Amino acid sequence: MLTMKKIETSLPGVLLLEPRVFGDDRGYFLESYNERAFAELGIHERFVQDNHSYSSRNVLRGLHYQIQQPQGKLVRAITGEILDVALDLRQSSPTLGKWESFRLSGDNKRMLWVPVGFAHGFRVVSETAHVTYKTTGFYAPEHERTIMWNDPDLAIDWQLDGEPTVSGKDQRGTRFRDCEKFR
Repeated sequence: MLTMKKIETSLPGVLLLEPRVFGDDRGYFLESYNERAFAELGIHERFVQDNHSYSSRNVLRGLHYQIQQPQGKLVRAITGEILDVALDLRQSSPTLGKWESFRLSGDNKRMLWVPVGFAHGFRVVSETAHVTYKTTGFYAPEHERTIMWNDPDLAIDWQLDGEPTVSGKDQRGTRFRDCEKFR
């Protein structure tokens, strides 16, 4: 029996995942990762690192990727809600430069699989959010790249509620047209 429902997106390779939730008067239980179940869904990558971020409303993180030592990411909001964005950076892809956004929350328990070849970012919609993500590659700051979250050529709808809180690194992001892309 599958413990995870796979939902295809407009970006080939990016998958929205809905775990099977077992609930009763004590609360609930779900498998957030099971190697066999993910292989059945077509995700065969090995995860090597788990990350956890805590942020307040309107914190915007991204758009990040590593051009060498690239990372696939399995993203989940444990508490709160985020607007999660994946941007295709694969030069051979018919969706190069296209993005799609997804609502991930502690309530809907959805996860997003963002494979290698994409930039990733999110904005906190709720008062606060705890976000975890598994990665297929180790963090390598020397290979990390950032694309401008507000690049007018991309016109990403972050569904902002006021001015976002953005790190200095993210404020200095590169325009999409000038960024390094995946072959």
